[in-house]
Amino acid sequence: MSGLLPLAYTILFIRQGSKLLMLNRDRAPAKGLWNGVGGKLEPGEAPLDGVLREALEETDIRLAHARFRGVVTWESDHSRIGGMYAYVAVLPDGVSYPTPRRTDEGLLEWKEIEWIFSENNLGIGEIIPKYLPALLHDDSLHAHHFVLNNNRCMRYDQFALEHFVDGKGRELGLRFDLSIVPLIY
Repeated sequence: MSGLLPLAYTILFIRQGSKLLMLNRDRAPAKGLWNGVGGKLEPGEAPLDGVLREALEETDIRLAHARFRGVVTWESDHSRIGGMYAYVAVLPDGVSYPTPRRTDEGLLEWKEIEWIFSENNLGIGEIIPKYLPALLHDDSLHAHHFVLNNNRCMRYDQFALEHFVDGKGRELGLRFDLSIVPLIY
């Protein structure tokens, strides 16, 4: 990968204890699969602002913060390129959020992390079990890149990721594999 690659999407995994809040989407691209919450960034929107907005819109949970964990990018069917900024947030154990809960996006439900990673779990998108362990358990930031063909993962690469901020703590960009990914475009 080289050059500038603005990412248009966010993904967020909300954790409470040994469970993640997952969304079984009613619409493509992940229709019928359990996934994190998130969506498309608005023009000029910072990824953190976008992921917090999407969390509120999709779950009615107002989060004060989400922890940036890296990026997930993909090449699909030899031409389409996409990507998303990946975040994790923790909902304190004392906060009640009963599920299942029907939303405009689909069905929200707490899922045991062990279930998400269970072998041959066809209810989870194919790439999630490849990158989610690093988001949940690794303190380092990573870029996760996938090559997909007919919605099947043909290749997965993981790169170290550098996160750049200015003197005031504002996010400037990310560097992986000699590429810069702007955070605001």
